[in-house]
Amino acid sequence: MSLLVTGSIGIDTVITPFGHAEGVLGGSAVYFSLSASQFTPVRLVGAVGDDFPAEFRRVFDHKPIDLAGLEVRRGSRTFRWSGKFEGAMNEAETLNVHLNVLAEAPPEVPPAFLDSRLVFLANTHPALQKALIQKLHQPRLIVCDTMNHWIRTERDALLDVLSRVSGVILNDAEARELTEVINLIEAAEKLLALGPKFVIIKKGEHGCLLMSEQGPTSVPAFPTKDVRDPTGAGDSFAGGVMGYLGDCERIDGPALRRAVARGTVMASFAIEDFSVGRVQSLARGEVDARVGQYLRMLRLEE
Repeated sequence: MSLLVTGSIGIDTVITPFGHAEGVLGGSAVYFSLSASQFTPVRLVGAVGDDFPAEFRRVFDHKPIDLAGLEVRRGSRTFRWSGKFEGAMNEAETLNVHLNVLAEAPPEVPPAFLDSRLVFLANTHPALQKALIQKLHQPRLIVCDTMNHWIRTERDALLDVLSRVSGVILNDAEARELTEVINLIEAAEKLLALGPKFVIIKKGEHGCLLMSEQGPTSVPAFPTKDVRDPTGAGDSFAGGVMGYLGDCERIDGPALRRAVARGTVMASFAIEDFSVGRVQSLARGEVDARVGQYLRMLRLEE
């Protein structure tokens, strides 16, 4: 089933206690696409400048990722972000950011992509998310992401988007700020009341919370000691969730719970190397093996 993602494509510089990666491939749409493509074909929409290295584009070679929506703008520069993780590496400290092409008009969605059945709107201005929603031809499922900046500066526009989507994926700090409550169960219930059919709240090393009309489901993170770079973990999680749903005949409570398990596993791979090093090199057998290990871990017996 066709899965469309629109989001950032960037060049990152990352510092963690385990090393320093300079000028590496990053961006929400990149992590999402590489993760989701383990389960279903992906249509990527994004813009880069003419400084985007050719070798970065080759990361997508031989993967079911359609780059017809990748726009290379002459005279523009690619989005760049640099950040630092310290201690438990739960949150990045942004050292520098240059929006560059992201401050320009959004990329055009190819007409052939407008019939996409599943759509993920990665973090961007809510007005741009709404504009894309209005162009789509009867999508089966639309899920969005957001960030604290839009919650603070574009709250009304964001609430409008939430009334139009099937689901929302956000982290615990964003859920609390948007709903103005501390308890995450209560926050998820308030988010459901805004319009989405399901809400997934990411809690970093503490896993995630799925809330739907069937009630809450809480799952832990996959236990791994090989943590080198958390950049892109949340986007890889979303890619695993949406990629799995793209291969489901029915998108119901059980499918959502299975999807969250796949997202958790994909996030666990993303943190094992800098940039997209781990998610780009994954074989499907590795994914299936870790999913099986994770599901066995969740099985509690008396």
